[in-house]
Amino acid sequence: MEAAAQISAPLALEAYDVQVKIGGTPIVHDASFQVRPGELVAVVGPNGAGKSTLVRSVCGMQRPSAGAIAWLGTEIGALSGRELARLRAFVPQRMPVPAGVTVREAVTIGRSSQLRMLGRMTRADRDAIERAMARAEVGRFAERALTTLSGGELQRVQIAIGLAQEAPVLIADEPTSQLDLGATVEVAALLRNLTAEGLTVLLVVHDLALAAAIADTVIVVSKGRTVATGPPREVLTPELLAEVWHADAWLSERDGRTALHVAWLGQR
Repeated sequence: MEAAAQISAPLALEAYDVQVKIGGTPIVHDASFQVRPGELVAVVGPNGAGKSTLVRSVCGMQRPSAGAIAWLGTEIGALSGRELARLRAFVPQRMPVPAGVTVREAVTIGRSSQLRMLGRMTRADRDAIERAMARAEVGRFAERALTTLSGGELQRVQIAIGLAQEAPVLIADEPTSQLDLGATVEVAALLRNLTAEGLTVLLVVHDLALAAAIADTVIVVSKGRTVATGPPREVLTPELLAEVWHADAWLSERDGRTALHVAWLGQR
């Protein structure tokens, strides 16, 4: 079956045989996966595996050289930039932090993708901004400048900016990579709660214990290919961790706590 013919309507996102080259260099070689509505999906893999490039390509931010991508059953090539912005919101790994811009102003800018050309902000737009700040729990510091925020607070603002688009899918690239443990726990809980509210969430993450703790599905990317997909505890086996990460490691869960155990010195 040809890649395009495999696309079906019920899924939030579908990607088949995606290939991406940057400057003539192949980065993603053969990647296929599906995201169901209401899922929290984590894309994991070693450094340089092509995770972020793959996700940026399905978002329409990096043109693939081959393959098929569809959002809610519509091939990405048939969607305008504005139409795509109504289907997915992208939260980058690092946002610019301009001086003098408040949290409310930043979230308002995030809403701009939903406005018509030269359109004015309506009551519905203002309500969407307030809902986004409430859902991301940033309302209490809405008038503070971005430059005064902690890393965890800034990450929540980035999520609020994405939520202001009111798209059914939120995509975040390494949302916890620069956060301490407490902020990581808060952001992880926020993302899981958003999924419980019906949002579909797709994350790129390095932290395997975090992915196992909060994701419904993990997609493992290695050397530009998707090599495993499924529930975390079925996929992130000691055998796969050894094959992909070259580590003697294993995951465990007890009383709702997930841990990644690593034989750092080669001994269990």
